[in-house]
Amino acid sequence: MTHVPPPAEELALLDHELARLDARRLQLLHRRAWLVNALRTPAGPPPFPAPAARPAPRPPAAPAHGVQNVLLVLGGLLLTVAAIAFTLFSWGEMGIAGRSAVLAIVTAGALAAPALLLGRRLPATAESVAALALVLTALDSFALHAVAAPDTDGLVFAAVASAVLAASWTAYGLLLGRLRVPLPAAVVAGQLPLVLTAWAAGASATGFGWALALTAAADVTVALWGRGTAVRITACSGAWLTGAIALTLGLGLSVTSDGAVEAAGAGALLLAGAAVALMGAWRAPKAMAVAAGAVAGLAVVAAVGGVVRTPLPWDWAVVAYLVCGAAPAVALRLPVPRPVLRGLLGASAAVLAVSVLCAAPVVAAVLLGPVSLLPDVWAGAPEGFRGALGTSAPRPWSAAAPAVLGTAAALAAALHARWPRPLPGSGRRAAAGASASVLGWASVLALLAVADVPYAVAVAVELALTASLLALAVRRPTGVLAVTWLVCALAGAVSAGLLGLAAEPATHAVSGSLTVLLAAGAARSRVPAVRSLLACGSVLAAVAVAAAAGASLDWSAPHTAPLLLVVTAVTVFLGRRLPQPATAVSVESAGAFGAAVAVGLALTDPPVLALVLGLCGVLAAATALRPERRPVAGYVAAALFVSAAWVRLAASGVSDPEAYTLPVSVAAFVVGHLRRRGDAAASSWVAYGPALSMTMVPSLVVAWTDPHWLRPLLLGIAALVVTLAGARWRLQAPLVLGGAVLALDGLHELAPHVVQVFDALPRWAPPALAGLLLLAVGATYEQRLRDARRVRESFGRMR
Repeated sequence: MTHVPPPAEELALLDHELARLDARRLQLLHRRAWLVNALRTPAGPPPFPAPAARPAPRPPAAPAHGVQNVLLVLGGLLLTVAAIAFTLFSWGEMGIAGRSAVLAIVTAGALAAPALLLGRRLPATAESVAALALVLTALDSFALHAVAAPDTDGLVFAAVASAVLAASWTAYGLLLGRLRVPLPAAVVAGQLPLVLTAWAAGASATGFGWALALTAAADVTVALWGRGTAVRITACSGAWLTGAIALTLGLGLSVTSDGAVEAAGAGALLLAGAAVALMGAWRAPKAMAVAAGAVAGLAVVAAVGGVVRTPLPWDWAVVAYLVCGAAPAVALRLPVPRPVLRGLLGASAAVLAVSVLCAAPVVAAVLLGPVSLLPDVWAGAPEGFRGALGTSAPRPWSAAAPAVLGTAAALAAALHARWPRPLPGSGRRAAAGASASVLGWASVLALLAVADVPYAVAVAVELALTASLLALAVRRPTGVLAVTWLVCALAGAVSAGLLGLAAEPATHAVSGSLTVLLAAGAARSRVPAVRSLLACGSVLAAVAVAAAAGASLDWSAPHTAPLLLVVTAVTVFLGRRLPQPATAVSVESAGAFGAAVAVGLALTDPPVLALVLGLCGVLAAATALRPERRPVAGYVAAALFVSAAWVRLAASGVSDPEAYTLPVSVAAFVVGHLRRRGDAAASSWVAYGPALSMTMVPSLVVAWTDPHWLRPLLLGIAALVVTLAGARWRLQAPLVLGGAVLALDGLHELAPHVVQVFDALPRWAPPALAGLLLLAVGATYEQRLRDARRVRESFGRMR
């Protein structure tokens, strides 16, 4: 609906619009008059400014306050340097009275001047003069010791002077509350009295630690309740510095103590530092509270663990600290702020991680030690488990490693079972469960090595662990726990497989068991990625079974190769039967890897290599019967058949390969032609590639070593015909193969004459010819580029 205003409101709107139009009309008339005048008199007045134009703003000048501060800081520094130079170098030229009078007058004037400057609203100048006054008071104390008390101990006098200066600067800063320098300076001076007093008294490391701890407590107090941001930041920095040094001293004393009494003294210092950290964390910002809580938790663990570990050997001290690492978790039952609670639990997690790292070498030796068996496969089963771990295992074996890992696993499992409500549980509880699983699995492995169980028992236990973890992983479809169990199971499977290489029966038992276990896991898993991974593992284990069977029959490596192809044949059959495409691809890929291993084993025996290549070609052709595999498997099958024929001819020492290859090529050519007639879209590489390469490539190889002229001539004519046929009927395979063979054959025939020509030419001729060629190409670069694009497009349209 259209809103119609009341008559009075509409009249006001019309009057306002008419006034605006009148003002605009007057503005346009003024502009017209100026333009008419400018056209009549070219040298007229400067252009009339546009109505809305405004003068351009001037560039901003440098801030006055910034320049003033720089000048004041420089002036204060110069005066400070002058005062120090006067005190150090010109002091001896004046008498006692003169010295005292000069320092007293200058210091008094410097202390009084800031009040007057603040009254005149010159705060920056007052700050500079106040900083100079503080430096002068420090110089007064130096002069007072040199003149009035030269026999006094310097450390004692420095301790007293620093305390007096801290108190004086605090009073001065509170009196002139608008000054920002005195109070932070007083905090800095307050760091020295207790430390200098301990130094003067010849205190021990414990005494220094307590002096630093008390100083840190004072800093925390000032940081929490001090006046001004600068004061709190300065006090907080001092608290972190002095507290860190005090806790480091306490930790060193706790670790190096020989008895419970000494450890208790160091523990008291650590607990005092923890109390100071908690006092600061209680009211600190979030990030600072978390860090202070972590420091407090670590200090408590170090204090209690240092006393508990004194009667234990060093290997078991880690267990003591690990058990004490659960102490900060008591805060879960107390009304502790959440940031502080996170810091305390972070300290427990850090202790747990460090303890696990101490036991990690034993687990690494169990998992990686069997790699040393590879050079001596089937050398014989060792008596104990350690004998199969090689020389890289730690010496001596730490008996505490299983206890450390088991205790850590128990703590992580308890945390997973009863997750604290104050903490966010998204993902963290699952991570605790995964950690418990990994640590429990590692503790069993470490126990096998530490106890040096019999070799057969170790193999059986590792297989049982792998089976249990696989069963857990396939039952739980997704999640952190499922991934953890799967990774541990696969790592255990690899370790067990390497461990079984020590003895022949163990190799057969382990590889066969792993084949069955991984296949069963793949069959029961409901996750496609897990199913594919386990299926690949099962195929690889089956390849190991086949290789071990050939070795048990005393077959050589080439004669064992066909046995591996049995596994590949099974994967080809399963690829047609498996309903999941991803799993089928994984199984067939693993089978192809087994075929590649078979080819590698047969390389040293050409006749067997030809047999293996032929069998691989049969398997690839069987795979190519499936439409979705044909684009790749068809080319692979053709290449394998041709390669098998070449290798067979070379192994038989045939000097005239055409007698064997030509009939096969004719038959293959007929089959390819029939295929092209039935399917015009079929590629020429599939139809004619095998037939052409079957004869032309072996003939080319023989022609390069043939001293006569007839074979190269006939091969060149045949290659020319094939090339022309490919160009005539627009077929890629004849064109490429024929052209390549023709070029190589011509190069072989012309090579001696080309060498003679180059020998006859002067040395400068080849570079000159190359330069002319480059100039010609560069001059016609765009045309050559268009020709190359045209050739590529034409070649791409061929079949």
